Amino acid sequence: MFPRHVRPQSPGPLRLLFDARHIRLDHHDGISRYTAEIARAIAKITPVVFIISEPGHLDHLPAGAKTVTIHPRTSALEPITALILNRYRPDVVFSPMQTLGSLGRRFGLILTLHDMIYYRHRTPPRDLPWLLRIGWRAFHLTYIPQRITLDGADLVCTVSEKSRDDFAAAKLTKRPVFVAPGAPRDLGVFGATASVASTTRRNLVYMGSFMPYKNVETLLRGMAWLPGRTLHILSTIEAGRKVELEALVPACAAVVFHNGVSDEKYAALLADDAVLVTASIDEGYGLPVAEALAFGVPAVVSDLAVFREIAGDGALFFAANDARAFARAVESLDDPEIATALVERGRTQSEKYSWNASARIILDAALSIRAKRG
Repeated sequence: MFPRHVRPQSPGPLRLLFDARHIRLDHHDGISRYTAEIARAIAKITPVVFIISEPGHLDHLPAGAKTVTIHPRTSALEPITALILNRYRPDVVFSPMQTLGSLGRRFGLILTLHDMIYYRHRTPPRDLPWLLRIGWRAFHLTYIPQRITLDGADLVCTVSEKSRDDFAAAKLTKRPVFVAPGAPRDLGVFGATASVASTTRRNLVYMGSFMPYKNVETLLRGMAWLPGRTLHILSTIEAGRKVELEALVPACAAVVFHNGVSDEKYAALLADDAVLVTASIDEGYGLPVAEALAFGVPAVVSDLAVFREIAGDGALFFAANDARAFARAVESLDDPEIATALVERGRTQSEKYSWNASARIILDAALSIRAKRG
């Protein structure tokens, strides 16, 4: 914790508080993984104190991490979080989400908005309590609440150029917006090695949620043209949603619902003559795509601007709702030359992203805020 004394004349070390309450304790989603990875990376380059709400958050933070414990991110106290954090006298607080309340703050603040998906697809995250789900939906009916929220910060962070462009088009904030993208993990640490060339890519791997905009239905329909291959659906899934999707599986297709896998299992499945696939119709980033490219696994993905940004020419693209085009793209990887060239381009593209680089971007932003605030 920061010592509570009058600040010296020279700036001294940056007093940075990092909101780690968005780390999930069961399994990572995109925001949870972003939080955990940025947390570990930024701790390598600057002293930092992490804001937690559960002891389990420590399992995802660097050993010996300094912490302060406050209410959960879903608490009714969230709007007055800044008043609680004032007592720790930080120079800057970084939040990997935009929900941290800024009312009455006496410190610099960076809020993060990953994307604008929930303005186009207003179904709230299913892990939220029902009352917060109602509030979430109401919040996204107009841009006004978001504008008020983001304008309570000094700077706004996002994860892609596409998202920054979307914010500008919607005039979502008066504050400067900077990009600190996600980055792939080294899946090789889990003991698996991807096959560079294969005569038949017999396994297809989908890692993601089952929200409507994820469009898993197109992947299932496309399996009608891919006999002899297996689609592995990895994430945890509600029983009702699983029944809905199972009804779409073609009679000739092999589809396995894993209902959650370990990192080791995830890496092993990707390494087993696999293709990473997604038919999403909207994304803010796409971390599984970046991870596959870095791991040497070809990716077949829907033709979204953000996937083009992440993958460059290192993936194959298809129209999101065209199941036959999806299948043809997968079939094309049966040619070892095509697969090998795609993997090489993907690995080259993935080298543009690292958690350390994104952590440095965030730290530089925090230092600029402190300098401006004096």
